[in-house]
Amino acid sequence: MRPLPRRTEHLTLKPTAFYAAHAIYTRARSAWWEARTRRHAVTNGLRILFYHRVSRDRDELAVTPHRFREQMEHLAGAGYRVVGAVDAAAALDAPEAGRVVGLTFDDGYADVVDNALPVLVELGFRATIFLPTGAIDGTHPLSWYERQPPLLEWSTIAELDRSGTLDFGAHTVSHRNLLALDDATAEGEIARSKHALEARLGHPVYSFCYPAGLYGERERRLVRSAGFRVAVGTDPGANDADSDRLALRRIGVEPRDRLLDFRAKVGGGHDRAPPLRGIYRTIRFGGPRGFSQPVAS
Repeated sequence: MRPLPRRTEHLTLKPTAFYAAHAIYTRARSAWWEARTRRHAVTNGLRILFYHRVSRDRDELAVTPHRFREQMEHLAGAGYRVVGAVDAAAALDAPEAGRVVGLTFDDGYADVVDNALPVLVELGFRATIFLPTGAIDGTHPLSWYERQPPLLEWSTIAELDRSGTLDFGAHTVSHRNLLALDDATAEGEIARSKHALEARLGHPVYSFCYPAGLYGERERRLVRSAGFRVAVGTDPGANDADSDRLALRRIGVEPRDRLLDFRAKVGGGHDRAPPLRGIYRTIRFGGPRGFSQPVAS
């Protein structure tokens, strides 16, 4: 039997060709969803969307400001209430909450405030930004950039936190693959990010995001022990009242997504993970626990 690859500690972006091929696959799924649901769209469950950057930069993590506005205006026109991670989890216990979508941004890029925040304020939406505290400090630069885009500064984060439109959750200290770390290091990454964020904001922080969506039972246990109440990964799909609040599903919005793709992601057309996703993530990140698995509470 061929041995499993060693777990990768430092995370990187996929090759550009992967994103181009994935966009073609996404478009085909979206077209099939539209044909299948032309009369009866599937909107059961609550979906949490995640972005990274909102920028015109040539970056596989950057959705353009034009597309972001188009997507948010679609949600507004469809009557969705858009909230951050903790409020999205709370809505799972409130059947009367109506049409709700969770909105999150990973890593704390400054262009989210420059280009996304004005749209959110205009539409009355809220969102959560997940921060790797060491990257914000400048002590642990994001490993996938040779030249890292500007990140938010702590003074700006504290000011935004008071404004109400954005809230902030923890995303470890150094944004490493938690599955590749020993117990003490993984615990420190999780707990220290919570403590650092709370010290800067002056209030408890209850939401957490697993880097790259990589976690298992150990990581979930450490997140719970640290005092988090809500945690999100990157497994696609809808959440409901029975969903594990420390393993909530999210659907990524990508730079190549057209409005049809976005509508399909919100409407249930991309709830199932692509075939072989688990195998691919095991090969890429390594080890028998090298891909996320929702776990029982």
